[in-house]
Amino acid sequence: MAGSPVLRALRSEYDTIARKLERASGAAEREAVKRDIIAYFQQVDSLIADLTELKQDIRKLVDGYKRRSASEAQASAPDFDVRPAIQADHLGASTFIEKGWSLISLGDYTAAVQALDKALQLSPGDTQAASLLGWAQMLHEDYDDALGTFQKVLMKEPGNSIARINVGYICLKKRIFGEAIEHLSKAIRLDNDKKATLYAHFYLGLVYLQREMYEDAETFFQKALTLGPNLVEAYYELGRAYWWAGDHDRAKQTWRQGFKANQFNPWGKKCEEMLELVLQGQEPPRT
Repeated sequence: MAGSPVLRALRSEYDTIARKLERASGAAEREAVKRDIIAYFQQVDSLIADLTELKQDIRKLVDGYKRRSASEAQASAPDFDVRPAIQADHLGASTFIEKGWSLISLGDYTAAVQALDKALQLSPGDTQAASLLGWAQMLHEDYDDALGTFQKVLMKEPGNSIARINVGYICLKKRIFGEAIEHLSKAIRLDNDKKATLYAHFYLGLVYLQREMYEDAETFFQKALTLGPNLVEAYYELGRAYWWAGDHDRAKQTWRQGFKANQFNPWGKKCEEMLELVLQGQEPPRT
């Protein structure tokens, strides 16, 4: 925005007021400059408020894009969209943490990693910055880097369930199933974060589904839907578990439920597509 016409006009107005202030010699002239400064401040403050509102609206565009382009082939990474509580600090790390979180929410993971790296340079022991860095790395599919980052977080905070299920998710993606089960099961035992507990059940279902242990997969997907009925992808995966276990009727019923739960969700649409596929006599894909 440095070269934008709006900013150039504001800078020009600033320079004009600064010159007036420098030349003001009497009380009347200083009072006039004071009024100019107040009006100028109000103008800039109003513009900042408008830009802040626009920034929030941009997030809605990003969310809409994510919904439309959501992967239909793989389970999504954990999505923790609640803004973290960030405390100002004299080192300036909080500024980069805030920027990192904003960039993650906008989907710019490369820039988020850069901002959060800077935060950790300023405040090396900040677990919040490290957690967000691991999340950005994971969403960018830099799984080895993310795994190392989250393991550092867990060394300091063993009860951090969100970091633990992220490790479980990464191990799932890397097909390190034993470690995935260990971390996800521990998150369930801790049960100190509702969303972490929900995702832990869902990802354990995926682990057992990939290992073709269908009854175990069914159990975890069913529990995930009990904890989070709006997790539509759990309907899709539960249907697959039923199908490959040989219970085709329950698979079709589950996909119908998934589509009815949210027909506009990408996974709801995938449930509908899967149902149409098997009704045509075809087999569901293994992946």
